[in-house]
Amino acid sequence: MRNFLIVAIFLFIGSFIYAQQSEVGAPDPQRLGIESAQQMLKEVSVDKFEHDGFWHSTISSDEGYATSRLFAGSPSGKEQIPDEAELNIPDKYVLGTRIDFLRRGYNSFTIYPTRPIPIEGVTKTVSLWVAGRNYNHELTLLIEDFFGRKYEFYIGKLNFMGWKRMTVTIPPQAEDGLSGVVQRNYHYNNHMGIKVLGFRIDCDPLEAYGSYYIYFDDLRATTDLFSEYYRDPDDMVDGW
Repeated sequence: MRNFLIVAIFLFIGSFIYAQQSEVGAPDPQRLGIESAQQMLKEVSVDKFEHDGFWHSTISSDEGYATSRLFAGSPSGKEQIPDEAELNIPDKYVLGTRIDFLRRGYNSFTIYPTRPIPIEGVTKTVSLWVAGRNYNHELTLLIEDFFGRKYEFYIGKLNFMGWKRMTVTIPPQAEDGLSGVVQRNYHYNNHMGIKVLGFRIDCDPLEAYGSYYIYFDDLRATTDLFSEYYRDPDDMVDGW
């Protein structure tokens, strides 16, 4: 009888601790409902690489020469964004960059727009089509957050043939709204988003010789447009 009571007490204590842990670790269904209801995710076009002279490329002068220009073409597997079907947006060209290396080494080059490209809303992912010519070079996204702080996000290796859609996730900002990649100022609904500063390609030293060609098309983002859509049209402007 005594042993039975001891076992019963331990079972009771164990179930109580497990219940407490489950309650603490489990997500709040009400909170999840609020967060889901306050999102309006949408895929948007950031840049289709249609404007001649808007994108540039650069490499250290002691490592090589960089040239960028537009070419007629498009990835065969690319699907149009449904909301753009009837807008007749030009989509004829792709951006090509040629690098002529002067010497082999740990070289890198950058492809950047004339001015940073803002993305409306709170960005979740950034994607683009790339033809990397099956080299072991690595592609990195360069962005700027709400506070003007610069970040780099690794997209992936370019060791594939033909066109491939490559995607990178933008991490959410911290709960304090100040650290991490800040995309939204909680005091204002009209101040949010990131800006694309360009791309950096870090070259594999074993393959950084001769001439290298890379092509880009259709820069897109998946973004949360909830605050943009429900912005108060009667709000005041603080620019005085």
